[in-house]
Amino acid sequence: MTPQITDFSRLFAEDMPLIDTRAPIEFAQGAFPQSKNLPLMSDKDRKLVGTCYKNQGQEKAIVLGHKLVQGKIKDARISAWLEFIQNNPNGALYCFRGGLRSQISQQWIHEASNINYPRIKGGYKALRRFLIDETARIMHNITPIVIGGQTGCGKTLLLNQINHKIDLEGLANHRGSAFGNTTTKQPPQIDFENALAVQLIKQQHYLQLVFEDEGSNIGTVHIPDCIQTKTKQADLILLEASIEERLTVSMDAYVINMHSDFIAKDRVNGFDNFANYWLRSLEKIQKRLGLERYKALLKMLNNALLHYQQNDSSYFYPVVEILLVDYYDPMYNYQIQKKMDRVVFNGNADAVLAYLKK
Repeated sequence: MTPQITDFSRLFAEDMPLIDTRAPIEFAQGAFPQSKNLPLMSDKDRKLVGTCYKNQGQEKAIVLGHKLVQGKIKDARISAWLEFIQNNPNGALYCFRGGLRSQISQQWIHEASNINYPRIKGGYKALRRFLIDETARIMHNITPIVIGGQTGCGKTLLLNQINHKIDLEGLANHRGSAFGNTTTKQPPQIDFENALAVQLIKQQHYLQLVFEDEGSNIGTVHIPDCIQTKTKQADLILLEASIEERLTVSMDAYVINMHSDFIAKDRVNGFDNFANYWLRSLEKIQKRLGLERYKALLKMLNNALLHYQQNDSSYFYPVVEILLVDYYDPMYNYQIQKKMDRVVFNGNADAVLAYLKK
């Protein structure tokens, strides 16, 4: 009997390497952090087999599948799987429901190498259901505490010093504001939810988990409702920082580091991409700024970009300061007034870390 894995909690807690034998289009729609897409069939072949299955039944579909994946194509599939297995002998494989595709892959691997590589019982669908249920269960059992504070006060830097935390912005690959994009895309919603669930599984031994104060969405991804429900009722800690400290943090995050990231990604077009990031981000808040303020800031920004290209960052400081003080602070002050009854502590980074260690 071919081996199957049913202990999903250990699988995710230990980052078990996974072969995803689904077609690339399925993998792109949602996958798991430790999985690699080594498909049995291409997107085109999967579609042909699926049509055959609907019209002529399973037996004909299996025959067609074997016809489409044979010879050199079959050898290439097996070779890719065996290379993965050699590097990850303690892994497993899966398809969508743990059915024919993973069984065939498992069989071919055994025939080629005599290795009984296990498959996931129930496949991707079972793992996905497990993670959704675990997210709800763990959030019900733990006590969240939320870190809030003005834009640029260093909430992410503080989170990086805490073990018992869930970094939602890190998982979402976004800083949670109009300027929150990074040089790489955000994950699909399902990938975000899967990675979040895995982090909760790994951190569930803590009685209390620290979250950053967020809205319902971070960029394009939505925070699961069960997390929103608990964090919106949780105790709130306010991280405090001077305007000078906030300006330094913001310049590092949104100007210096962003520029470096764009250059590292594309040496030729890096600066143009960095400039476009700033121009597009400012355009996103044009309506809230009002036309006159937007025009004035746009003029300052273009001047700052011109000087920054000549290694002079000084013209960026007033742009960032205006955004912090005149744009973000009023919004923060309005929102925080609704949450003051939840505030249990406020102080600088050292004071907050000391408080959390009590």
